[in-house]
Amino acid sequence: MKLASLPLGLAGRATVGFGKRVTGLADEILGEQAQRRTAEHLFSVLGQLKGGAMKLGQALSIFEAALPEHLAAPYRQALTKLQSAAPPLPAASVHGVLEGQLGADWREQFTHFDDKPAAAASIGQVHRAVWHDGREVAVKIQYPGAGDALRSDLRQLARLAPLFKVLQPNFDVKKLTVELRERILEELDYELEADTQRRFAEAYRGDDRIRVPEVVHAGPEVLVTEWMVGTPIAEIIAEGTPEMRDRAGMLLTTLHFSAPERAGLLHADPHPGNFALGDDGRLIVYDFGAAARMPGGMPIHVGRLTKLTLEGKAEEVVDGLREEGFVPPDLEIDAQAMLDFLLPMLEPLAAEEFQFSREWLRKESARLTSQGSEAAKLNKQLSFPPSYLLIHRVTMGSIGVLCQLGARGRWRDILEEWLPGFADPTRSDDEGRA
Repeated sequence: MKLASLPLGLAGRATVGFGKRVTGLADEILGEQAQRRTAEHLFSVLGQLKGGAMKLGQALSIFEAALPEHLAAPYRQALTKLQSAAPPLPAASVHGVLEGQLGADWREQFTHFDDKPAAAASIGQVHRAVWHDGREVAVKIQYPGAGDALRSDLRQLARLAPLFKVLQPNFDVKKLTVELRERILEELDYELEADTQRRFAEAYRGDDRIRVPEVVHAGPEVLVTEWMVGTPIAEIIAEGTPEMRDRAGMLLTTLHFSAPERAGLLHADPHPGNFALGDDGRLIVYDFGAAARMPGGMPIHVGRLTKLTLEGKAEEVVDGLREEGFVPPDLEIDAQAMLDFLLPMLEPLAAEEFQFSREWLRKESARLTSQGSEAAKLNKQLSFPPSYLLIHRVTMGSIGVLCQLGARGRWRDILEEWLPGFADPTRSDDEGRA
């Protein structure tokens, strides 16, 4: 197990150190030099896993935005590599996968195939090629043994479950872990991913804001799609103009809220490596392995409770949260305290225009988790329905990217256009969306 190569003491200190810094506590656990070494070692180990742990690394590379700036740098430098870089698969192994999936005459399917990978995904890598009909294509090839490795990684990562139980005593960690495991394992099925991508492509075909590559061919371990290039979001984060940052942020948010309505799906892997800004100003979306199926669109309670919170209707908010399973049935809770807990998170929607920033995210992170704070005390009493896991994960990940971008915009406008129940919180589930 590659994960076992992380010395127990180092891994333990790293976990505690990361948690301490997210919660805004003192720097006594790890010095900056030790943190830098830990970050580099994590990149080395997680990058080799090419499975569940690499996905953890990608998640951390988003949430580093919540760390204090002087501590975030090592993780930013080390973990953002995981969004677009991993040790490449040898050409012979690539050819072996292609032969197994496309047949011994696989080369006849291409007029050109570049053995050097153009990008790396969590359980595979992407090659640039030309399909036999002349179309430029991206060929995603699953790493041999990725399925077994991913399952093993997930068993190893399950060791982190007790940490979440400490942080959130009322969470049903077992159900949440099962839900997360099932969703991640779906990413091994490239034919399922192809079906998801086709649905996204159909939903956004001809759209003036979002582009989805068409699927050319799909097999269990090989996925061929149209080749589309633009300025990677990671590059815009690093050196984009304010206009590019704002544009990328607005488009990412539009995708997040419009996809459940338009495609019946939620793109559930919002790290920057999966998006680019095309020369025509449209958002290019890659990698559809992780998706939440929402045939009825986004749950109306999300929009309704968000709007009721902004309107200050505390009792109705608590009743709604209790109905959805966020407030345990036997928990007596002060409605105004719940409103005080929620409203700062919704600041981007309360303002006419709002600029996301790392500083805002760090402030919110500290407020919600700092030992002894009222928000942290309330947070620990709440529960979390597994059915909301992917929605929460995608929303938090998207906010992390918006903060990295420093994007400014009228975010409320997007919700009013696409989020059921937000424009009219009195509407019921059965009425549908106008």
